[in-house]
Amino acid sequence: MRPIRRGDRGAAVREICGVLIGLDLLDGGPAGTVDEFDADAERAVRAFQQSRGLSVDGQVGAETWRALDAARWRLGARTLYHAIPQPLTGEDVRSLQERLLEMGYDVGRADSVYGARTARAVAQFQREVGLTSADGVCGPHTMNALRRLGRKVVGGRPQWLRESDALRQSGPTLVGKVVIIDPGHGAADQGVVVPDGRLRWTEADLAYDLATRLEGRLAAAGVRVHLTRGPAPAAPLPDLARAELANELGGDLFVSLHLDHHANPAAEGVATYHYGTDNGVTSNAGERLAGLVQREIVVRTGMRDCRTHAKTWELLRLTRMPAVRVEVGYLTSPVDRARLVNPRFRDQVVEAVVAAVQRMYLPIERDVPTGSIDVSELRAVVAAGGARR
Repeated sequence: MRPIRRGDRGAAVREICGVLIGLDLLDGGPAGTVDEFDADAERAVRAFQQSRGLSVDGQVGAETWRALDAARWRLGARTLYHAIPQPLTGEDVRSLQERLLEMGYDVGRADSVYGARTARAVAQFQREVGLTSADGVCGPHTMNALRRLGRKVVGGRPQWLRESDALRQSGPTLVGKVVIIDPGHGAADQGVVVPDGRLRWTEADLAYDLATRLEGRLAAAGVRVHLTRGPAPAAPLPDLARAELANELGGDLFVSLHLDHHANPAAEGVATYHYGTDNGVTSNAGERLAGLVQREIVVRTGMRDCRTHAKTWELLRLTRMPAVRVEVGYLTSPVDRARLVNPRFRDQVVEAVVAAVQRMYLPIERDVPTGSIDVSELRAVVAAGGARR
């Protein structure tokens, strides 16, 4: 969809503003409606984006619109069930998932999608509280039971325990792990573009170069690597499609590579993002991977530390594995750009990400100091019979 921005009018603007009024972010005035996307509407959209962990630009693109559409629903306002092929989505689904997670039920990630895993968790809850029907449908009787009950698990976060156990069970070696690498943008969407004399640097090209270098290093360590795009795909994949592709490929980890930009050329540094909401719900393994990637890059390259941040971007929310998005510097910064166009520097970034991936699978008691792993030693050992061990 074409982004809705300041100055626009029409039915889409009225619908967007209607949602914002319902969320008490915008004053509907005497008529109760707003027909123009004016400065007040833009401020309301920015406030909504900020509260939902989205990119804050004051415009309503596809991802912001889907978040607005989901925000219409409050838990208990409708019956929730597993619909095929288009599952129900909304803030009410996320609230239910968070409630079940607090009580110890396994819904996976609180991703606002009422899928099969959520339906199974609801059915388990229904059985355990003695409801007549354990059909995985969250209607009035199930809502009443949820309101009556408190937390089922204390002394730890159930989802963190599950994610930690899954990582521990998979073993410390990288051999056989599946990592999805997502070079940002591509095709007609070049991302950040900066002319530099006779040269023209693009985010899409540099991200793809980083991805292929990372692919080679991880493959040498025995990792099965998939890229979400090639050097020049027929059409750029939206984030939603990239998340679906990663899920179909059965990835163990997901790393998206981007470069940032800013009107101020003094803005520089690296930042890493993971899934998390404004009320503290997060992918704990994704948060840990983000911290490892961020610290390894800062220590190995000396880049400015712009820290890790929780976001609800679809690329992070809908991937079923720990996922991060790394903004590897500002292409609009002369300092960062001079580094990024240097192949040796890009190798340093890649080594940092490989070291972070390895540390994800090391038991906490066997973790090592940041910057201490020699990535060149992470090689898949081939036995005499040709099988990797």
